[in-house]
Amino acid sequence: MAYKIGVIGDKESVLPFKLFGFSVHFATDNKETQQALKHLVREEYGVIYITEACASTIKEEIDRLQTQLQPAVVLIPNHDGSLGIGLEAIQQNVEKAVGQNIL
Repeated sequence: MAYKIGVIGDKESVLPFKLFGFSVHFATDNKETQQALKHLVREEYGVIYITEACASTIKEEIDRLQTQLQPAVVLIPNHDGSLGIGLEAIQQNVEKAVGQNIL
């Protein structure tokens, strides 16, 4: 079964993902981010990329989704650069899987 891929974030950061056929949703505040995330979850997207800036506004919902198998929520930097939130999440997942931080 093929899953769809969605991207949530500010226009400048996520518009290029349209070139790859991803479903792009623009969000600049908490309300827009929540609506976009709920839509993608409801439509059963397999992977959801979300900019760190948007993810920081809905941290509780992201944490809840991280405990589920689907969708895979991946935090990405926006056009201004990384906030370090995505890298920290990857390090925590690696530590959980391996037993220690190997990164």
